[in-house]
Amino acid sequence: MHIGVPAETRLHEARVAATPETVKKYVQAGHRVTIEGGAGAAASFTDDAYAAVGAELVEADAAFSADLILKVQSPSETELALIKRGAVLVGMLEPFNAENAARLAEAGVTAFALEAAPRTTRAQSLDVLSSQANIAGYKAVLLAADLYPRFMPMLMTAAGTVKAARVLILGAGVAGLQAIATAKRLGAVIEASDVRPAVKEQIESLGGKFLDVPYETQEERDAAEGVGGYARPMPPSWLTRQAAAVHERAKAADIVITTALIPGRDAPMLLSSETVQAMRPGSVIVDLAAGRGAELAGMPGVRGGNCPLTEPDKVVTKHGVTI
Repeated sequence: MHIGVPAETRLHEARVAATPETVKKYVQAGHRVTIEGGAGAAASFTDDAYAAVGAELVEADAAFSADLILKVQSPSETELALIKRGAVLVGMLEPFNAENAARLAEAGVTAFALEAAPRTTRAQSLDVLSSQANIAGYKAVLLAADLYPRFMPMLMTAAGTVKAARVLILGAGVAGLQAIATAKRLGAVIEASDVRPAVKEQIESLGGKFLDVPYETQEERDAAEGVGGYARPMPPSWLTRQAAAVHERAKAADIVITTALIPGRDAPMLLSSETVQAMRPGSVIVDLAAGRGAELAGMPGVRGGNCPLTEPDKVVTKHGVTI
């Protein structure tokens, strides 16, 4: 089989769909592998490393002409035009994006979206969402620490004592739990919130404090259980109480990291503009749902995240808060 690995072209995308180690296995299995020149450069994999394991270095059109195409993100219109009908495409293909799915179907492509793999033991090796979320949670804390103008741990100096940073993490899935663990190792004081009561023990085991928003109806309790490890949309009554609790805790926080996503839906709004305005000057928000939320007002086609002031792929300052 001819396997093609084109370079990723989206802004700030540094990943590549196959490493030299993986390509070596394909070649040893008797497959022909073509790699677009420079595809692995941003991930520190050189063309020589691919050539050394038997891959052919080609232009983009040759990589897209393969029978099986491996990509990190869904192809653009230009890239899709290079794929032949009947080809197989594997990657993170936004399966809940109806417009994107229609494009792939119209092009005659057989597409396997790895985000749709179930969270089961048998499918664990296909669970790209968990592996990427783990990295995102870790990097979110490092990015926040870099942008935060003070310190993460408590520091005692001759000039006095600097208090530890207070970090609020909204969403305690894979990314949120990794963010809790990383921020704790850096010496911060952690609070975390999630709609699922089952994660309370996990948050506390990592050294965080669980921000509890009680459930008042059976509907709220049922929704909070989630499905397959993912959260479900919560009733408006509970969301109103959560927003009030988050508003109060965010006012006292130095760093807020939001990680909440719901498969097939816009990312929920967790931090309102009013909450951001009430936060301390110099505070930092890292929105891991950027680009997955509702369309931003006055910016057609641009989606925000868990905060309406988020602008994907940008660092902005609003009301004295870095987002």
